[in-house]
Amino acid sequence: MDMMIAGKSMREWLDSFPLLEQIRRYEPVHWLNPEVQGEQLNSKTVNKKDIAEAAERWQRFAPLLIKLFPELSENNGIIESPLRKLDNYKNAYLTDVLGEESNFYLKCDHLLPVAGSIKARGGMYEVLKHAETLALQAGLLTEGDNYQVLASKKSRQFFNNHSIGVGSTGNLALSIGIIGTALGFHVDVHMSSDAKQWKKDLLRQHGANVHEYRGDFSEAITAGREKTLQNPSAYFIDDEDSKDLFLGYSVAAAELQKQLEAEGIAVNEQHPLVVYLPCGVGGAPGGIAYGLKQLFGEHVHCFFVEPTHSPSVLIGLLTGLDEQVSVQDFGLDNRTAADGLAVGRPSSFASAISRYTVSGIYTENDQVFYQLGYQLVQSEELFVEPSAAAGLSGPKRLQKMKQSLLKKAKSATHIAWSTGGSLVPEAEREKIYQKGKRFSE
Repeated sequence: MDMMIAGKSMREWLDSFPLLEQIRRYEPVHWLNPEVQGEQLNSKTVNKKDIAEAAERWQRFAPLLIKLFPELSENNGIIESPLRKLDNYKNAYLTDVLGEESNFYLKCDHLLPVAGSIKARGGMYEVLKHAETLALQAGLLTEGDNYQVLASKKSRQFFNNHSIGVGSTGNLALSIGIIGTALGFHVDVHMSSDAKQWKKDLLRQHGANVHEYRGDFSEAITAGREKTLQNPSAYFIDDEDSKDLFLGYSVAAAELQKQLEAEGIAVNEQHPLVVYLPCGVGGAPGGIAYGLKQLFGEHVHCFFVEPTHSPSVLIGLLTGLDEQVSVQDFGLDNRTAADGLAVGRPSSFASAISRYTVSGIYTENDQVFYQLGYQLVQSEELFVEPSAAAGLSGPKRLQKMKQSLLKKAKSATHIAWSTGGSLVPEAEREKIYQKGKRFSE
């Protein structure tokens, strides 16, 4: 009997969306979003004012972050990453697709301080907002206070009576575990089978409780959600449905805007901005894309990159089912070396917004992820995780997409967004590098 998915047979889905045939064969594909527009930017769930409030909250917490993490004093307590021009990479690997007028950059979120990945933006933000809410309610904090008061012994004892739970493949857990335990919270991390051992070890070193599961991200987050909700003093950070995570990521858009201005780069009709974002559950790339669309409107084009074995957001947006469908429903195994992207079901919150902000999605296989990372080391002496290298193939993949943007691609500014890698142990880095070298020979 033909399997039913959301009331339709597999055959009906394949007839309606022929691209699913290639997806089911684990073939790299690209999809252009027919619904991308600007009218949905200020929805009932999130708007421009929310982003401004998130930016203000980051500023309020800056003194506390310097107190907890002295290395942040160099940047006035702000969590930011550099924008690096990749001329060597462009000249070595992209001369056939990018013209002399175009620029190719890496937004180096793998170098974000404290947590070493893009998840520092969303994960740390939601923990800080939760801490602020609790402290205000308890009278530990009043309007106008220096937030360093939250590092006091009294505050730590207060937070020690509260727990934070999260389900993760790795990097989100690291960001939440590091900031949560630094404040004094009990942190329970529910990690899927594809999470790297070194990430589990690092979390335990920081004092987080790590719960391991044999299943994938969906199993870990479901179990984590259920266990956390059983504790009245616990708070669950839900990667599948979180406005606060989304807003923490969205603030990165204004950061990028300032960096582009510092580089003397204009973003307009003749010089569009094209951004390639690795995508797992969809919260981080979704938040960044939303923030960028708020700032640059029709002149920015955001593309998500997913593994061929875990294209959860692609399947969700393509079929219109969003979080109601998983990659396993269509016969995919959700197994990939890009552990940060090993997600079988997309974020319900982010998908509802990304439906109108993402220009398209393309997929790559693990071998390509390794090759891209190897190429980055060879040309720029930069190391990133396999998942973080995903956007480097963006310009070449864009060339295969037949759309009007192509006419201006050679005068565009292209940005691959790296997502993690600076905390990877040296021995693990060498393994990744050697795999990339082997696949490139």
